[in-house]
Amino acid sequence: MTYGSKIRARRRGVARGIGNMGRYSKPAITKFKMTGKKMSKKADLRYECTKCKKQHMRKEGFRAKKIEFQ
Repeated sequence: MTYGSKIRARRRGVARGIGNMGRYSKPAITKFKMTGKKMSKKADLRYECTKCKKQHMRKEGFRAKKIEFQ
């Protein structure tokens, strides 16, 4: 049993009974869909040489939700 487990809390008499138990009625954080996800992704820019058609990539990307080229 870990320190903050539901089983340990029930044995102590904290999460017993019927109804909303606050944090014990919620799923585990690992079950949340957006945990660990970043909203913006790093831009992956590649440049192509017109003569030899070789591609070169930028060393460092930058975070952006949307990139527009004009």
